[in-house]
Amino acid sequence: MFEEGFTDTVTASWVAVGIEDLQVHVHDEVRVEDRNGFNVRTGPEVARETISVVIPTKNEARNIGWVLERLPEVDEVVLVDSSTDGTVAAAKSVRSDIVVVAPDRAGKGAALRAGFAAATGDIIVMIDADGSMNPQEIRRFTSLLREGYDFVKGSRFMVGGGSSDITGLRRWGNRGLLGLANVLFQSSMTDLCYGYCAFYRRDLDALALEADGFEIETELILHAIKARLRLTEVPSHESPRLSGASNLRTFVDGQRVLRTLLGEYARGRVAAPRAATVAPVVS
Repeated sequence: MFEEGFTDTVTASWVAVGIEDLQVHVHDEVRVEDRNGFNVRTGPEVARETISVVIPTKNEARNIGWVLERLPEVDEVVLVDSSTDGTVAAAKSVRSDIVVVAPDRAGKGAALRAGFAAATGDIIVMIDADGSMNPQEIRRFTSLLREGYDFVKGSRFMVGGGSSDITGLRRWGNRGLLGLANVLFQSSMTDLCYGYCAFYRRDLDALALEADGFEIETELILHAIKARLRLTEVPSHESPRLSGASNLRTFVDGQRVLRTLLGEYARGRVAAPRAATVAPVVS
């Protein structure tokens, strides 16, 4: 659960402050806890967690290869495809073991939900296929999950993040929707409408996703908050798509995000917050 002001603990040099780790020796094992008692690391050995990357695609034949070639080492890539331009062939030419799934209905949300259902890794990372997100940043997300967080979301607007793609209109809209979300859900997020996220597959039932469109990104975050998952942000940079036209419809999708915000609030207010969350950053 977000607490007021947690993002202020990150400095311009990407150094996390405000964490006081305590070493607790239990039967010759060192357990590292933060000041709030969260078990953030366990030693001497931690079992390796597998990673699935879920990528929704719609006519991204010219872009998907660039994304796949730059992925760090992961265990599985799930491509959820509704293309007519040879995207799957382009993907398989780079990664022959890619898992291809067909969504049962239109929309980014429907595609992501199909991909999440097909994924087998312990950790699920969602990333776009257009080259706007840097695949190498995946390490930042998974590192924080392994430090004890349940859900990690990218932010273009915290220290160290940025966007060379967002228009003034989209920036204004995101700022307004973000402000509303922070008020309604007692949070202090710095970005809302950005679909670079990572979480544990074990939490899919708790996330209870239903959205079919771009509002899936907002639904994910709000459901994570309401489920009281330990959530944090990490800086991310958004670039212009490599080629082709975006499927995002600014006004239509903005209205869907607004309806999602108001609908989730109407369903029930967020539960009492758990201990304060601090947002460390890894390079």
